[in-house]
Amino acid sequence: MGVLYMVGTPIGNLGDISLRALETLKDADVVACEDTRHTLGLLNHFSIKKPLVSCHANDEERGSLRILRLLEEGKKVAYCSDAGTPGISDPGAQAARRARAAGHRVVPIPGPSALATLASASGFAERGFLFDGFLSPKQGRRRARLAELLAREEAFILYESPFRIRRLAADLAELAPDRRVCLGRELTKIHEQIVECGAAELATRLAEGSADPIPQKGEFALLVSGRAGEQDREEKQAGAGMPVDAGMQAGARDAAKVGRKSLSGKPTGTEKSAFTGMAGEEIDE
Repeated sequence: MGVLYMVGTPIGNLGDISLRALETLKDADVVACEDTRHTLGLLNHFSIKKPLVSCHANDEERGSLRILRLLEEGKKVAYCSDAGTPGISDPGAQAARRARAAGHRVVPIPGPSALATLASASGFAERGFLFDGFLSPKQGRRRARLAELLAREEAFILYESPFRIRRLAADLAELAPDRRVCLGRELTKIHEQIVECGAAELATRLAEGSADPIPQKGEFALLVSGRAGEQDREEKQAGAGMPVDAGMQAGARDAAKVGRKSLSGKPTGTEKSAFTGMAGEEIDE
């Protein structure tokens, strides 16, 4: 029987790759990947020469069958998505399911993840969070799902592209303008930016013509505080003798009402402004 290794790779900074990931890639018979050109650059950087097999998002079913045939030949296959951990808002899940169902070993090789990276830096995800990946590009479905998420107790994390982040922020500001958010842009790269503020302020800074703009470049991860976190903040303010923001209370109540009235069904589909200036080489996501 073959072995399929699900290999986590850097989300931007090549220095984040693990020794175990490198050993796995060197030992594999074949490297399957989301984009052969992207993974070839990674392998070349670390002087690893292996045959590559494509398994990209637009044809994941055919790619996973190709991987399965290699496993049936007794091959050791290492699978890499373009960035981060395979199968989390990235291709790879079908290959893992098919391999396990056929009796092959599926071995995780842990690595970087944008959602864990942002959660650790946010400071308000310690009570747990829900990860919902990319929301639908269709406004109605996106807003309905946002309303459902805002009605939940726990924080949640979303991914978004630079082409749609402005619309996502605008929807969030309309549904819950005072909800605390933490936006990560270009995480682990030289121009990494982490912004913590209210939802309304985030929408303003992403809007065209903002006096304090957030560049709409790179991939984005967005953490939104949960209702439980907002309640904790209100209690701490009240305990310290500070006035509780009435607008914040109203925003939480409105979001809950919208959540109860929203459509059900999940769509099919990544202030403290810190530029870390991390040294090291980076790769495009």
